[in-house]
Amino acid sequence: MVKLVLIRHGESTANADNIYTGWTDVDLTRLGVKQAHHSAKMLADLNFHPQAVHTSVLIRAIKTANIICEDRDWLYLPIYKSWRLNERHYGALRGHNKDQTRREFGKKQVALWRRDYWTMPPLLTEPDHDRRYANLDSRSMPLGESLAMASRRVIPYYVDQIAPELIAGHDQLVVAHGSTLRVMIKYLEQITDRDLDGVEVANGEPIVYELNQHLDILTETVL
Repeated sequence: MVKLVLIRHGESTANADNIYTGWTDVDLTRLGVKQAHHSAKMLADLNFHPQAVHTSVLIRAIKTANIICEDRDWLYLPIYKSWRLNERHYGALRGHNKDQTRREFGKKQVALWRRDYWTMPPLLTEPDHDRRYANLDSRSMPLGESLAMASRRVIPYYVDQIAPELIAGHDQLVVAHGSTLRVMIKYLEQITDRDLDGVEVANGEPIVYELNQHLDILTETVL
C-alpha cells in the first residue's frame, strides 16, 4: 500500500480579493501561510513518508510546499517544479473580480467558465512572456484553458512522473492548485465530465489516497 497526498496551496492574495488568477504569480496571504502550517500539522498524524514533492512553478504553491517540508523536516526531499502543475490558465479573465464578471456576463456564463469541463474562458491575444516558460515550445503556451485542456498537461505529468514512483511503493506529495488538482482527482476517481462540477478542493486541506500496487484507490480521506 502506498499513499498519495494532494494539497491545494494556502489562500493567495487573489483568493482573498476574489479575482481570477490562473498563471498570474501571486503570493500567500497571512491566512494562507497559516493554512500551510496547519497542513503540515495534519500530515504529522499520518503514517506518510513521501520520497518526493511535486509542485508548480507559481509562488503560492511553491511557498506552501516549502512551509510543509520545513515543518515536517522534509527539506532534504527532491522538489520537482513543473509548469504542467500550474493552475488552469484563465485567459483574459485573469485579474478580473469574479463577482463583477457575474454582473457583466451573467451567473450562468460565469458558472460555465469556472466549472464546466469543456468551456474555455475568453482568450488572450498573445501568450505570456516569462522566462520560466522560455524553454517551452510556443505551441504549448495557452491563451486560456478549459479544464479539459488543463487535463491534457496535468495527466501526462501524473502518468510519467508520479505514477511510476507510486508503483515502486514510494509515497508522493503534490502541492498544486484547485483546478489542476480537480482534474487529477477526476482521473484518479474516474469521475465523469458532468460530475466534476461537484468536486471542490479547499485551500490547505490535504486529500489522502491509499493505493494498491495497481494504483486502485483503497481509501480516500480529506483531512
